[in-house]
Amino acid sequence: MTPASAPTVEHTADVVINGLGPVGLLATILLGRQGYRVHALDRWHTQYGRPRAVTFDHEIARVLAMIGIDPDNDPAIDFHDDHYYWLNGDGEILMEIDWLGKEDNGFRKRYWFSQPELEDRLRVIAQTLPNVTLHFGRDTVAFAQDEDGVTLDFRETVPGLRTVEYAEGGESGRIRARYAIGADGANSFLRESVGAEMTDLGFLFHWLIVDTKPEVMPSYRTHHFQVCDPVRPTTVVPGGPGRRRWEFMMLPDDDLQEMLTPQAAWKLLEPWDIRPDNASLERLALPRFEAKYLEKWHHGRTMLVGDAAHLMPPFAGEGMCAGLRDVVNLAWRLDLVLQGLADGNLLDAWSDERRDQAKWYIEFSVDLGKIICITDPAEAAARDARMLAEHAEQSKVGPLPAHETILGPGTWVAEDGTAGKTGIQGRVAHQGRTGRFDDAVGHGWFLLSIPEAAGDLDPGLAADLERVGGRQLTVGGPDSGAEVIDLDGTYSTWMSEHGALHLLMRPDFYVAFVAGDAAELTTRLDTILSGMIVRAAA
Repeated sequence: MTPASAPTVEHTADVVINGLGPVGLLATILLGRQGYRVHALDRWHTQYGRPRAVTFDHEIARVLAMIGIDPDNDPAIDFHDDHYYWLNGDGEILMEIDWLGKEDNGFRKRYWFSQPELEDRLRVIAQTLPNVTLHFGRDTVAFAQDEDGVTLDFRETVPGLRTVEYAEGGESGRIRARYAIGADGANSFLRESVGAEMTDLGFLFHWLIVDTKPEVMPSYRTHHFQVCDPVRPTTVVPGGPGRRRWEFMMLPDDDLQEMLTPQAAWKLLEPWDIRPDNASLERLALPRFEAKYLEKWHHGRTMLVGDAAHLMPPFAGEGMCAGLRDVVNLAWRLDLVLQGLADGNLLDAWSDERRDQAKWYIEFSVDLGKIICITDPAEAAARDARMLAEHAEQSKVGPLPAHETILGPGTWVAEDGTAGKTGIQGRVAHQGRTGRFDDAVGHGWFLLSIPEAAGDLDPGLAADLERVGGRQLTVGGPDSGAEVIDLDGTYSTWMSEHGALHLLMRPDFYVAFVAGDAAELTTRLDTILSGMIVRAAA
């Protein structure tokens, strides 16, 4: 609160969330669905109605489906089961990445969407939760935390502006909460308040982003591709239903102010047969592509997520995805802490897991950028020769597989080669319902066991698993007597390939471990639960 004002309204909450972009909205929804009192605020009165993020992967598709947004059938979301090419300036294929088909969780490898429309979906879901209060047009002006909670002060802003001005006589308020989540972007107020500073990897390029709405969607050799042309590196991708996006790297001689004009954009689009008479410009932006991350995301009673915790170039299409992963991983942990079952160590494990995985994506994106952003002709020619030879060899076996990442050290068994990675999902039947596992069975901690090994679970560990909201279910084929019928053999095949009688899945859809016998199950489950919950002294 500024010195001249005092709060006119005061609220109490379990969690206060600063920032209501996709990341903050998802955090609000997940905690609100768990029954917590959530107050979430954003300085703007309305969502920003222009495209920004345009893509997400199979992992985020599963997350959205969990909250009722079907990525395969939502009018704001599109997909193209097509190749992803990297081309040189002559149009030769330098690299082909497999964006065809589906991943092992049942969702497509890549989706394209309109961020304003997705945010509309998320906001409506949040507004339906009776224990959630959204404060739009409220700017955080002070933040403090102590051993028992956090205090956030805000002021009402003037509507209709894209700069922050405070409304004369407007509302000023204070929210007292047990915990805070900073989803307030690259210039995070909460990050500054807790004194956290980002590590900067020193990657910095300006690119012009041009979002268009063509009257007739143009047809190219594939829907999504990178043009690694030293004359001007360019990205060409979908922008969601009815939209197309181009990204043009800015060169040393470019006048950035001049480039950020419709005239300059149309000139760049002309070679792609996109003109004022067959398309409209929806957005021009000239962001800096940066690479930064926080070493520590958990500070006392404050957690930092999304761009408040990490910034990455867009070359892997994982910026927003990383932020959504942050809150899906955080929500189940904060639930246990709020229940009194866990302490701050579980939040530290969240910080370690997410930092290392986000850092991998940042470094991966930077490495891609170093290949794309070459403007020296000789260096580009050497790159092309190397990549053309590599592509010729790779083509003998097919496209490059999509990337696979692993969590940082935390709530999974590190010596298990299947753990710390996203889990499978198959079609199942359970208690009169059929469909994907999440739809037919639900979400949470699941110990999936083959029927013959159901008795391997120690009763004490079963009780602890139940304390964190988990349960054991048997899974098998139609004649196996299992509680969950594996309709396509997805689980039976996967577990057989990995020598597993048991599979522990986390609420964020990551594998915690597999076990091949009762002793291994007992040891590994005890390790996971001991790291999660505070057990009473014997």
